[in-house]
Amino acid sequence: MKAAVNISRVIVGSVFIFSGLVKAIDPLGLAYKMQEFFEVWAAEGILKDMMIWLNGHAALFSVVMITLEVVLGVALLLGWRTKLVSWLLLLLMLFFTFLTSYVLFSGKIRACGCFGDCIPLTPIQTFTKDIILLLLVLLILFKRKYINPVFSRNVNFFLLLLSLLAVVGLQRYVFKHLPVKDCLPFKVGNNILELRKMPKDAIPDKFDYIFEYKKNNETKEFKVNALPDSTWEFVERKQLLIEKGKNNIPLINDFNLINASGTDSTEAVLSTPVEYYLLFVKDVSILPKGWTGDQRLAVVKSERGKQVFVVSSQRKITEERYSTLAVAGKKLNIPVLTCDATALKTAARNNITLYLMNGPVVKSKWGGNDIEKAIDK
Repeated sequence: MKAAVNISRVIVGSVFIFSGLVKAIDPLGLAYKMQEFFEVWAAEGILKDMMIWLNGHAALFSVVMITLEVVLGVALLLGWRTKLVSWLLLLLMLFFTFLTSYVLFSGKIRACGCFGDCIPLTPIQTFTKDIILLLLVLLILFKRKYINPVFSRNVNFFLLLLSLLAVVGLQRYVFKHLPVKDCLPFKVGNNILELRKMPKDAIPDKFDYIFEYKKNNETKEFKVNALPDSTWEFVERKQLLIEKGKNNIPLINDFNLINASGTDSTEAVLSTPVEYYLLFVKDVSILPKGWTGDQRLAVVKSERGKQVFVVSSQRKITEERYSTLAVAGKKLNIPVLTCDATALKTAARNNITLYLMNGPVVKSKWGGNDIEKAIDK
């Protein structure tokens, strides 16, 4: 029994640390996944006011959850305060199992994001993983007497504190810059236009259609191959999903760049034959007061003959920020393109994110705090 408990301890502790660190390299990814849950539950009327409040604090909860995963995993491996740690692990596993079961059985959320974007798992895989971990945690909880501290109390506490500072520091760095490892479709080297296309092995969804007609206050439904005669009045067409397809969503979805006239200019912009810049500005209103790094970059790059496109979900306020820029008294042409706010969350992890593009291929990326470095390149 002692061997089984300690093997379980190593497995659970290692999985918790790995899971936390994989998400710590991109904590906003978990925050956006949390917001997806909160929005679905709010739409269903489940504690709506609380869900709206939680949605607004998703980034904070993401950091807390990631930090808790790593610290509890380290504490378990060290054998530090096993009673407290095992109870906290049980509560977390019950919560995680609830989330993964909701994803699996409701079908309203595509994935739970348990291992972040770097290791995507299917709903059934994540649910199975959590059931196994839950059983192992129960074994640890009830047989924790077989777990002994690895080091002295002071050494264990020091190592635990070190892990806490390390995971918090990692997340702080990522928030100020960009993910340490980019596992998103917009990573350096990827061709955005190619990834907007449907995968070659895609299997489309299969649908059937039911047509509703009425006649003399009588309403009936008909299949497409058995429609009524012209004496019946058409009411509506209903689409029914018969069979769910597979791999039929492009890696880059809903990423459309709309110009000032309302035209989709995605293909035209991404087909620019020379190097150019995409400057993503998610929210002008939260930029640091007095900060002009993005404006100086636009001016410097324009002086050097490079085209800069600004991408935002807020046209008016964003256009105002760049409309007065000029070089030698000549007003600069800095087009502002709008993009869906959800797509922006994937393309730009930082509020200000800069891409150096070569046609549709991403050559380099910088977060807002690194814009100064990009100006001199």
